[in-house]
Amino acid sequence: MTKLNEYQGKLAMVTGAGDGIGEMLAKQLAAAGLTVAVQDIRQDAAERVVSEIGGSAFPIVFDVSDRDACLAAADALRAHGPLNLLWINAGVGVGSPILTGKPNAIEWALGVNVYGVIWTAQAFTPLMQDAEGPRHVGFTASTAALRSPAGAFPLYATTKHATFAFADALSAELEDQGIASTILCPGLLNTKIWDGARARPERFGGPRNMDPKIAKQWDEAKMPDLMWPDIARSIAQGGGYLVCATDGDGTQTAFEARTQTIASSIVQI
Repeated sequence: MTKLNEYQGKLAMVTGAGDGIGEMLAKQLAAAGLTVAVQDIRQDAAERVVSEIGGSAFPIVFDVSDRDACLAAADALRAHGPLNLLWINAGVGVGSPILTGKPNAIEWALGVNVYGVIWTAQAFTPLMQDAEGPRHVGFTASTAALRSPAGAFPLYATTKHATFAFADALSAELEDQGIASTILCPGLLNTKIWDGARARPERFGGPRNMDPKIAKQWDEAKMPDLMWPDIARSIAQGGGYLVCATDGDGTQTAFEARTQTIASSIVQI
């Protein structure tokens, strides 16, 4: 079994680390003795987190939805040495329907939550090939990926289903290379994911902020730090699925109902 202290002195990168779950991960990994590259599309956010971490942490700023930007950033990161831990966390919450959703909103959600996972993995996992010691890739999906995508946020839920599916497939490919992985599905937490529009690149309509009334349920939710002991355990034990539900047995019930519905629809022909 790998122990978390085996990563001390190693290089890690966390995407979407300018706030929320990514910020928590970056700070906890740094506290565990890793050198952390703090990625975000917003330079000021990445630099703030780096300044609060101190030590050897450093910012790395690029757009995960842009494959060329990911590849260029990976080339720059090579100067810091092999990568032992990569956490693909960047995500955006887009409260949009699908049938009548605006093209920019749909492109944005797919760009970050789906293509961003693929481009980040393609660009940065090659930096893990020459790393000595344990190697681990984390993926942040959502408990929304375990439920039916129908509901109040169908575009977000659908993209997180895709995040989970691609993480699942990538985990199998990584296992073939001797790289462990964790697929994290958090429930509703106090993060800024639903105010992601504040950081929209200009090609997606420019920056704006969510109505504070809409954000209330997230502002009053539990903090991401509560997940860290379970995340640390998953890394130490070599990964797997990690669902951190925040709604009692709601996630469990919804997941079981969905899988039962699918199972009962199978027809042998």
